[in-house]
Amino acid sequence: MEAESEPYVRLATLRTLHRVVADLNAARSLAGTLQAVVEGAVHGLGFDAAAVSLVRPDGDLVVAAVWELEESPMGGPSVLLGQVGSRESWDRLLGVSDHWGTLRFLPYDRGWAVASDIPRWIGDGPLPVYANDWHPADGLLAPMYSAGGDLLGVLSVDRPRSGKRPGAWTREALEMFSLQASIAIGNARLRAEMQRALARLEKEQQALRASEESFRQAFEYAPSGMAITELHGAGRGQLTRVNDALCRLLGRPRAVLRQQSFADLVHPDDRALLERTSAESGRAELRLSRRDGGYQWVCLRNSIVADAAEGPSFLLTHVEDIEDRKRHELQLAHRASHDALTGLPNGAELKARLGRRLCSEPQPVAPVGPAGSGEAGYPSPYGYPADSYSAHAAYDGLEGVDPYAGPAHGYQPAEGGGLLPGLGPGYGEHVHAVVPAEYGPTGDAWSAAFRSGPVAPVEKGLAVLFCDLDGFKSINDRFGHNAGDAVLVEVARRLSGAVRDGDTVARLGGDEFVVLADGIGREEAKDLAHRLRNAIIPPMRIDGRAMRVGVSLGIGWAGCGMSIEEVLHTADERMYDEKRARGGAVRGARGERSHRRAG
Repeated sequence: MEAESEPYVRLATLRTLHRVVADLNAARSLAGTLQAVVEGAVHGLGFDAAAVSLVRPDGDLVVAAVWELEESPMGGPSVLLGQVGSRESWDRLLGVSDHWGTLRFLPYDRGWAVASDIPRWIGDGPLPVYANDWHPADGLLAPMYSAGGDLLGVLSVDRPRSGKRPGAWTREALEMFSLQASIAIGNARLRAEMQRALARLEKEQQALRASEESFRQAFEYAPSGMAITELHGAGRGQLTRVNDALCRLLGRPRAVLRQQSFADLVHPDDRALLERTSAESGRAELRLSRRDGGYQWVCLRNSIVADAAEGPSFLLTHVEDIEDRKRHELQLAHRASHDALTGLPNGAELKARLGRRLCSEPQPVAPVGPAGSGEAGYPSPYGYPADSYSAHAAYDGLEGVDPYAGPAHGYQPAEGGGLLPGLGPGYGEHVHAVVPAEYGPTGDAWSAAFRSGPVAPVEKGLAVLFCDLDGFKSINDRFGHNAGDAVLVEVARRLSGAVRDGDTVARLGGDEFVVLADGIGREEAKDLAHRLRNAIIPPMRIDGRAMRVGVSLGIGWAGCGMSIEEVLHTADERMYDEKRARGGAVRGARGERSHRRAG
């Protein structure tokens, strides 16, 4: 290149440039491309040494490749490999250098511009004699940019073999070469990024396949039921995938379950609970139908599986068999609320049922004054103070309501099942327990008011029949507790057989039983007491012996506004009235019952 004006030199240079550019494009990696750049600058452009400083992701430049025509005894430019210079120092250096087109030339007398952190190596070449001679401290830089104008790196060349500062043709050739080098480096980087992306994708796909396989095995071979439910589209709610454990639990084949939904399988009483639970991740204990027609207690645990882009995709449901636990819970609840000997509801359950039937609001009743006088109150024989409530008070301020048009809240709810206007909770939606009317044979003020007063009497109510066995103590003392227990069991069976469906027979304790009969009148209550007595008095055979017990019965009535203790006490007193009338044992010295509580 010493005679740069000669055409054949230019042609030879172009041929060499073409070859080294071909080598650039043939490189298969970024490292190979960088090495081809420095080797091309040395072998194709007539320089003894070249280095490429590549921009890192953090912006600083690192020496990534060097090449020297003949290796220097002191190690040469190769000692620069891996050294890093800050982007700020490089920008300052490029700014103070002479602009040769796209190239930057830094003469030796401007060496002060080279910051200490920029990697630099100065050879031991001859000092210049003429003005255009190359100085060992001179530097020629070729910045390389991407198509977007971002700095990719800097190609540094040193020691032209001509010993002269490069002329116009060599500079042009270096500019063309650096442009091709920047394209090759950009392509190599793109290929490297694509390869890394492909490697990541393959790794992610392998992880996804492994995860899917793990999920499949965990789903299919889980010891408890698993199901996947659609959340969108025409198949919303349908079971799209079930495992063998769920098929065994419900006794249904996989093909059948995949045509159904949990809504098709759930017990009607649990449908609302299922709908609330299916709308979100949650937990519910409910019953699902089996193939044999029965129902299986299960615990459903829902997890919404969501896609990052599309949102919730499907519902993953874990179905746990809790039949044994539920059975155990029901057994414990039954033991807590029922008598261990007879199986009847115990005293606590009896009071609970009474409590659910009664409310604290007393009911307005018929007038007790002279017919047509408009004076109202409660009859004291049933435990209500005569002035505690009145029809006027019940309807005070209710426009258009006649206080004497009938009981404000009797045995039936308000029309339409709602609340009566102006009446608080407990009216309308709660069917009040009201003491039925009692018609006396003498025509006294209490019974006459119901016959001739403007308020219609209530005919039916909640009867409480208190039963106390007579003669049980002697059986217990004579034949022992085992015989006594057998008698109690038989009495419980007979009482249960004598009542209507829906009535309650409870063992209060010892030899005391209580019957709750709702929706009956006074005459019906007397008929029920007669049936109970007739059921108990026939002899019963216990351990080969005929044994007989009698029964004393007291009929009380429960009404809203009465306490549970008051209700039971009233029936108990009525029972003792009958026992006294028949000459039975009633009280001890301390007022306690003298008969023995057994069981």
